[in-house]
Amino acid sequence: MASSSFPGSPRLLKGGLVLVDARSGAIGGIVALQYNPDTLTRTFAPKAVGSEGADRSEATRLKGPPVETIKLDAEIDATDQLESGDPQAMEAGIHPQLAALEVIVHPTSGQLQDSRRLSASGTLEIAPMLAPLALFVWSRQRIVPVRVTELSITEEAFDPNLNPIRAKVSLGMRVLSVDDLGFDHKGGSLYLAYLQNKERLAGRTSPGALGALGLTGLP
Repeated sequence: MASSSFPGSPRLLKGGLVLVDARSGAIGGIVALQYNPDTLTRTFAPKAVGSEGADRSEATRLKGPPVETIKLDAEIDATDQLESGDPQAMEAGIHPQLAALEVIVHPTSGQLQDSRRLSASGTLEIAPMLAPLALFVWSRQRIVPVRVTELSITEEAFDPNLNPIRAKVSLGMRVLSVDDLGFDHKGGSLYLAYLQNKERLAGRTSPGALGALGLTGLP
């Protein structure tokens, strides 16, 4: 949603993605959402030990961090920019904003050409192409490494040159933990900071009481 123009209203922070070089930590790109979505869906699949018939002493043990996924729907709209005569919007609509999202899930043209040259030279094993580390940023409390698993774009309106001027974007992400990246990886340290901050926030909740559940004690 757009920020309010009411005098004295707080500055609205934007959510988005930051692309980071996993080796150097250098920022390679920032994709800020034009309007923050109204809802954010997060799903956790715990990694429990064992299965049916497993040792009962293992029933409460965890093998590692849960698989966390994040989904959101965002809107991109060039209406205001077109009304103000913004040159980029007049020329290309929201093509640049959509392209900034799309390149996250594409290898670069240079990587594809390098892979082709290696294949043509007879290289037997070609390593998969390395993508930048993507960080999902949703306030200072949530900065977490992710892999984009789903990107769906619905273009809803076009200018006379068929440039899209309004679109809805559905974005699915899988949080990358130390199980995925390791402890020495830049993303692994960011995940640990994310988890430690979660633990600090959990510690700020007031302790519950059994009376609130209608109990005076446990059986």
